[in-house]
Amino acid sequence: MKSFSYTITDPVGIHARPAGQLAKEAKAFSSQITVSKGEKSAEATKLMGLMSLGVKQGDTVVVTAQGADEETAAEKMETFFRENL
Repeated sequence: MKSFSYTITDPVGIHARPAGQLAKEAKAFSSQITVSKGEKSAEATKLMGLMSLGVKQGDTVVVTAQGADEETAAEKMETFFRENL
């Protein structure tokens, strides 16, 4: 299992457009990718789940990848977060 923490810098947080892009990106991997904020978590492939986390600018999320390609998945997800959120 690989994970990383990221503090959201996007002024609107995780809203519809980046959540959709994130879900699409996560579907490219066989590993299960989970985004967590506090007690709540959602699968990165589930658009509504991601939006229900209510992630705003300044919030820190933990992204976890577990599975056959977890190393690559975590690396690509971290890059996605840095470039888009």
